[in-house]
Amino acid sequence: MINRSHLLEGRRVHYVPGWDCHGLPIENKTLKDLGVHVSQMTPSEIRKAAQATASKEVESQKAQFRTLGIMADWDSHERTYRTLDHKYEMRQLRIFQKMVEKGLIYRHYRPVHYSPSSLSALAEAELVYKDDHVSHSVYVTFDLESSPSEALGSILASQPRVKLLVWTTTPWTLTANMGVAVHPELVYSVVKSTSEEDGLRDTVFIVAQDRLEHLDDILGPIEVLGQVPGSELVGTQYRPIFGTLPNASTESLEIVPSSHVTSDSGTGLVHCAPAHGTEDYQVFKALGLISSTNSILCHVGRAGEFTEAVAEVIGSDAAEKLVKKSVLKEGSKAAVDLLRDVGQLVKIKRIKHRYPYDWKTDQPIILTATSQWFANLDNIKDDALEALQEVSFIPPVSRNRLEAFVKSRSEWCISRQRVWGVPIPALYETSTDKAILDSTTLDHILSILEEKGTGHWWSGSVEDFLPPALLEEAKAKGLNPSEAYYKGTDTMDVWFDSGSSWSMLPEMGVGRNADGEARWHHADVCLEGSDQHRGWFQSQLLTAVGSASEAEKALSPYKMLITHGMVLDEKGRKMSKSLGNIVSPLTVINGGKDKKKEPAYGADILRLWAATVEYWRDMSIGPTVLSQSAESYRKIRNSARFCLGNMGGVAGRPALEKVPKTELNLTERFIMHELYTLEQTVLDGYSTYNFAKVANALTHFTNITLSSFYFDITKDCLYADPVDGATRSGVVTVLEHILSSLTKMMAPILPHLAEEVHATWKGDGTSVFMTPWNPLDAQWSDPQAAKEMDWYMQLRSPVLSLLEQARMKKHIRSSLEAAVDIIVPEDAPQDNEFTQLIRNQGVDILKTLFIVSDANIVSSNEPSPDSPDWAYTGTFQIPSTSFRLIPPAYHMPI
Repeated sequence: MINRSHLLEGRRVHYVPGWDCHGLPIENKTLKDLGVHVSQMTPSEIRKAAQATASKEVESQKAQFRTLGIMADWDSHERTYRTLDHKYEMRQLRIFQKMVEKGLIYRHYRPVHYSPSSLSALAEAELVYKDDHVSHSVYVTFDLESSPSEALGSILASQPRVKLLVWTTTPWTLTANMGVAVHPELVYSVVKSTSEEDGLRDTVFIVAQDRLEHLDDILGPIEVLGQVPGSELVGTQYRPIFGTLPNASTESLEIVPSSHVTSDSGTGLVHCAPAHGTEDYQVFKALGLISSTNSILCHVGRAGEFTEAVAEVIGSDAAEKLVKKSVLKEGSKAAVDLLRDVGQLVKIKRIKHRYPYDWKTDQPIILTATSQWFANLDNIKDDALEALQEVSFIPPVSRNRLEAFVKSRSEWCISRQRVWGVPIPALYETSTDKAILDSTTLDHILSILEEKGTGHWWSGSVEDFLPPALLEEAKAKGLNPSEAYYKGTDTMDVWFDSGSSWSMLPEMGVGRNADGEARWHHADVCLEGSDQHRGWFQSQLLTAVGSASEAEKALSPYKMLITHGMVLDEKGRKMSKSLGNIVSPLTVINGGKDKKKEPAYGADILRLWAATVEYWRDMSIGPTVLSQSAESYRKIRNSARFCLGNMGGVAGRPALEKVPKTELNLTERFIMHELYTLEQTVLDGYSTYNFAKVANALTHFTNITLSSFYFDITKDCLYADPVDGATRSGVVTVLEHILSSLTKMMAPILPHLAEEVHATWKGDGTSVFMTPWNPLDAQWSDPQAAKEMDWYMQLRSPVLSLLEQARMKKHIRSSLEAAVDIIVPEDAPQDNEFTQLIRNQGVDILKTLFIVSDANIVSSNEPSPDSPDWAYTGTFQIPSTSFRLIPPAYHMPI
């Protein structure tokens, strides 16, 4: 609709449709279709098969887009793009290189969002949060050993069992415990259980004072022994929670201070596993407790399972109960069983809470430490936010959403553990695993990939990618280059792929400052769904700002962002396979198996529905709303048919000369004024991308102004008057204007109908989009005609009401069996506008407006000598003016 409206207004439109072809969905579909696991194929084999799958899906979607009536050069490889295209991939890698040169790209071993179901790290933008996730949380204890606090030390000396009480929703992370955090400014209570329950009797617990009343069901009856400030707990040592297991680690751990600990939930003490918690990691990093990769305990593998490394903490015997089990499923349960075995489990609580899921697989994710590549956003987000100040947003409120997402991010995890994607071309030293990624190395690597394609990164030898300096260095040390270095296997986040799409436009000559035009942006309009504030909208902005040179001002790649909502079913529910409420666009167009329940509406009716709704909000679709759209479409189509059926120059009828405005009747001048007003409304709607404004105005005009009024009152004239009669010629002139304007106005929304009308009318083999839209001249704006017609319309309504009464009482069958007298008393004010109007216009317009056989203007309400068999009278809001309905033979002239 956007492209077609701009094209009709005489602009050259550059629309290059494209497809995001890399990533998990394509790779998974490929493996599923082949019936193999990822481990059964080489990377090159997977990439070849995935490319074939992606290309097949591109052709399928291309056909569907054509069916929807989307205008593009679909058959041109150059005027469409795929992110798997060699040129596209190389542009993306050049953007990546620029960001490396600016120091924005780095590698880090730290906790990240990781999806076991996708076998890959995820960025925040790839998460969805569900509020109904269920976890089996646990209350566990850690045995204290010693404390630098005198107060606490005396308690430890006098009590045989003093424990820290800790709550966690992820019991599987306890094998990676490296500390317990307290808030230095919180007060902690030392309490002794007086319960007779095993495991609690005579045990001393330490919990936050503010949490005591919330822990009644956990601790039972207690005796408070004293209070200790959190600052005095810092440095207190405790035994590892699994330390009593055979061959388990027994190295003491310490309580650490942290401001992220609160007394809002749990016990006021937080179990810290830096490998599985961002805040835990940051606390330990700030305290200098993490100096290298080996400083972090992590026992979770690529599939989200416990690895054999867990034996270092819990011993080999216990490890057999955990190894290879999923931490989100049976592994978590097995960890709880171990806690019970060592006597540190106090209670299990089932809770429902908010939890992140992989938005592609709809499976829960975990936080776990892995080595990943990141883009530093702290250094560019201020520039990105400043660049957004020049961007227009529809709806305006969407600005807040995008800006909030940009502000909240400090880094972007850009690496993925898949093979179907654009490689992150980093080399590594085998002996140290140190990454080598700099501009010089990238220059050499990208030159190889430019020549041989990105697939060569997997199929080529490491020597192919080693720049001369590294080759010479390896040889000087007597090392075999292929053994001294290895290639990374990570691919780029697909948001980096799609986020690089703006870089095509300068090469096509339509980007910033193209053709000498002062343009600060590359794209005029960027349109996507509301979920893309955390995705494509953001990644385009970040790659554009991140790759800009230091010397130039950071600018947004787009001038305007248009956000549409999500499509819901007719009951306002999100569509899902489980509910069975998915409405397929192709089913709407072509119909379902049962054509009575799912009729074939065609593309234009689906397009009309899309134009009618307020797309910037979530919108509903279903049988009722589609049938309403079909009815609106029928009115528009029938209006065009009525015009074509009565105009000259169509279907062999002789063409008639157009009647100038000065010779048109009041009714025709009024209709032309309404048409002019409609066209201005439509032009404004298209220019502001308010398609609902356009569609609703068109529907109202065709349904009310034309079908219910103008076409109704002109039928007799068109069918009965001489072909070249003055009145009929005036009506035909208006019909030609209506059809000309209506065809252009509806064309962006209803292109198939517009083309059908154009072909029937012109018959010259051209498209309606090949001629510019020339809006009506301002001469057709006629407020005086609108004002005068308003008087008549106010009179027409009660007259039609009386005609209906006469019809209901069997006095008439048709309005042509009646006549109307407009009664204007002789003493009526001569300066009354309406009185002057009806005297000047005469009775012909009355007969036309009321569709009666006769009408007259009389000065008395007295009956004629021959009283009619029936009569109906009514009053009009104009003072002293009334009317009556009688058989045609009875009239009292002035």
